[in-house]
Amino acid sequence: MGKKRIIQKTEKELIEEREKVEAAVKKEAKIQPSKKVKEGRVCITSSYNNTIISLTDLEGNILTWASAGNIGFKGTKKATPFAASKVAEALVQRARKIGIERVQIMVKGIGSGRDSAIRALANKGLDILSIEDVTPIPHNGCRPRKARRV
Repeated sequence: MGKKRIIQKTEKELIEEREKVEAAVKKEAKIQPSKKVKEGRVCITSSYNNTIISLTDLEGNILTWASAGNIGFKGTKKATPFAASKVAEALVQRARKIGIERVQIMVKGIGSGRDSAIRALANKGLDILSIEDVTPIPHNGCRPRKARRV
């Protein structure tokens, strides 16, 4: 079969990739607030493949959102805690533009970006009123398949 060759990125390519991500985080978002909102909800959906963070008002209407893929991460890097923290930073910048200072956090999913996203939201200066885990958990769920007889 032969040896498998893994392409190693040079330091220059790694630095360029990091700069690209930083530029995407700092990119100006075109947000027009429909009304003055001081308080909102941040919904963090963290899966094994991606982290999506959306900002809503208290009624549940989406104001803005960001995801790891949206920022510029590709492939397996979207599911990392580092990507989740960058997504949270981008969302905080957009929230500041809208005028939101206090948030309730709702976390859903079992991905690796849950904790780092919450930490990044807290470090960037948003007032966190509450943190709630809304991951769906089955209470006995569906009927299992019949036993296999060999």
